[in-house]
Amino acid sequence: MIEKVYNYKNADERIIEKIVDDDNVALNHMVLTKDTGLPEHYSNSNVYMIIVRGTMTLQLDEQEPIKYSVGDIINIPYKTKMNVNNFDNATLEFFVIKAPNPRNYRGE
Repeated sequence: MIEKVYNYKNADERIIEKIVDDDNVALNHMVLTKDTGLPEHYSNSNVYMIIVRGTMTLQLDEQEPIKYSVGDIINIPYKTKMNVNNFDNATLEFFVIKAPNPRNYRGE
């Protein structure tokens, strides 16, 4: 078998799971229920967030929070302060792609 197959959980409860962690990319899958979020942190690579369900409230650095929804792909530069939350009733589900993998990132 040439290809690798990865799986992610299909659920409505809070999930933060690492799916792929190789030299090329880090891929995470996250599900956040109403009024939950991630701890404030700084991006450790070029980050892409793909919203597949619900609405994300995202605050970057000192900007006002912005809401993103299904079909949105958000690119966040290296070393950007991030606050990711679900303040809406619907469950939020998204994928986080970090390219290159943070362990190989040679940023500024």
